[in-house]
Amino acid sequence: MANTYTQINIHAIFSVKGRENIITNNFREDLFKYISGILKNQKQFSLAVNGYKDHVHIFFELNPTFALSDIIGIVKANSSKWINNNKFVPGHFEWQSGYGAFSYSKSQRNSVINYIKNQEKHHKEKSFKEEYLGLLKKFDIQFKDEYVFEFYD
Repeated sequence: MANTYTQINIHAIFSVKGRENIITNNFREDLFKYISGILKNQKQFSLAVNGYKDHVHIFFELNPTFALSDIIGIVKANSSKWINNNKFVPGHFEWQSGYGAFSYSKSQRNSVINYIKNQEKHHKEKSFKEEYLGLLKKFDIQFKDEYVFEFYD
């Protein structure tokens, strides 16, 4: 559409079904590159993709011609298919249903990128549950415990 200009920075988080620690070092970096490629193929601009053993963070500029839920669905479906086709984990790999998504301004981009890049270091001090619930509270998002990711401490 002519004369339409946007910059919609989205930080999305999703986790492994059953919260198993199965995103291991032997394929983790390749998974993040693959997810960046999925975003690019969907005409999204990837800013950072990283995570830890049981979850993934993606930060990207959302192309306004796409629905956020569609992009996340495509990323999760294609990345789980890639993991299963390459037999990186025993049995069948799945992501948990749902995701968290948060918007940031351009002035916040570098701090979000650095936060995502340092996931392994970050999770030595804070659990995924603490991280995720902290984001929901920071963004003043009302939630019910039974609809938040399954957490296993």
